Amino acid sequence: MGDKMNKQLPLKETFALGFFMFALFLGAGNLIFPPLLGQQAGTSIWYAIVGFLVTGVGLPILAIITISQVAGNIDEISKRVHPIFATVFPFIIYLSIGPFFGIPRTGTVAYEIGVVPFLAESSDRSLLISTLLFFTVTYWVALNPSKLVERVGKILTPILLVAIVIISIKSVITPLGEIGEPTIKYREGAFTTGFIEGFLTMDAIAALAFGIVVIHRIQERGISSIPKIRNYTIKAGLIAGLALSLVYLSLAYIGSTSVQSIGMQDNGGQILSAVTSQLFGSLGTILLSIVITSACLTTSIGLVSACGEFLHERFRRLPYPVIIAVICLFSFTMANLGLNQLISVSLPILIAIYPITIVLIVLSLLHSYIKIPRTVYIGAMSGAGLVSIVDGLVQAGFHLTVLLDIYSHLPFFDNGVGWLVPSIVGACIGFFYGMFQKTK
Repeated sequence: MGDKMNKQLPLKETFALGFFMFALFLGAGNLIFPPLLGQQAGTSIWYAIVGFLVTGVGLPILAIITISQVAGNIDEISKRVHPIFATVFPFIIYLSIGPFFGIPRTGTVAYEIGVVPFLAESSDRSLLISTLLFFTVTYWVALNPSKLVERVGKILTPILLVAIVIISIKSVITPLGEIGEPTIKYREGAFTTGFIEGFLTMDAIAALAFGIVVIHRIQERGISSIPKIRNYTIKAGLIAGLALSLVYLSLAYIGSTSVQSIGMQDNGGQILSAVTSQLFGSLGTILLSIVITSACLTTSIGLVSACGEFLHERFRRLPYPVIIAVICLFSFTMANLGLNQLISVSLPILIAIYPITIVLIVLSLLHSYIKIPRTVYIGAMSGAGLVSIVDGLVQAGFHLTVLLDIYSHLPFFDNGVGWLVPSIVGACIGFFYGMFQKTK
């Protein structure tokens, strides 16, 4: 036992864990957003990207570190709020970011950007074949969680990184044009806009889901003490954070220099497609296909494994292979039959719980240094929820005009962060209520 407690991981294994974590986070959405930010931020790109990195990279890494303090057990931090919350919240997190939203989307995005450009005509049959292959590979790799670091961190991630590096170097050596002018929102507050856009990536939710996978991989390497798990999680998180930052910086720069050549585009996928075609010709389509497919596959594998391990811990009688088979089959079906309808239901749930998740992460980090009363958790998360749940309902199509008129006076509401001040006020009310209860 003593040897196990004192075991040190080789530097190579630590880097493999870091690249594994990097690959889990770098989904197709993360690749598509920075080029759009670059186009819109223009000459204000560096202020904007720093703001984005603070919340788009920093917050998810902090979430992973938070979950490492309880050995990946999301129940432990959820119980600090309330037992009922601890029963419901983890299931909502894993199911909404997994088979009800994140996993099916990886299959369809990989098809639309990685396969369709090579087809004479897109069809339901080609989607069926593509997603069948995609989720078969996902199942095969996720089937053996102990091999994930070797297969993802040491094989798929280097392929992904090499393709991104080739595109980035070419764009720096032969830029498509000068950096353009910023749009109004970036001209007036580039750092703040980037900071808020980083919030809206929703990677902190994914971090709570991925935490169980990363920490189990550390434990499988003979690390059992919580302080050491936390230590290696921080090291892997710093490696992943640095790699993510370099990728985001490169992609944002590509976007910022593309306007003269390809014009302003509506989304980052269009920007990447047009830029790679301009830089590499037909080879660019192949490179982009490799990047997007690899990114989608690594995220899909991570989410399937995370959901599988989470559900297996709660339903021990169900074998892990059976659970992930059901998840992959469900995701495959949704990717072919009802993804749009599923997203229309799942996205409002994600929007509703994301601010609550951020507050939980921040309070849990503070809890490591000072014990935070339950009343503060309840107050802060209630304050955030009062706004975020309304945002979710509006996203779902409900017309809540009166509430929106009231909430429009909240600071940062127009930027999608109207929940921030109510959560702080709720925390203060919870603190003083707790003090009053103690005195009473």
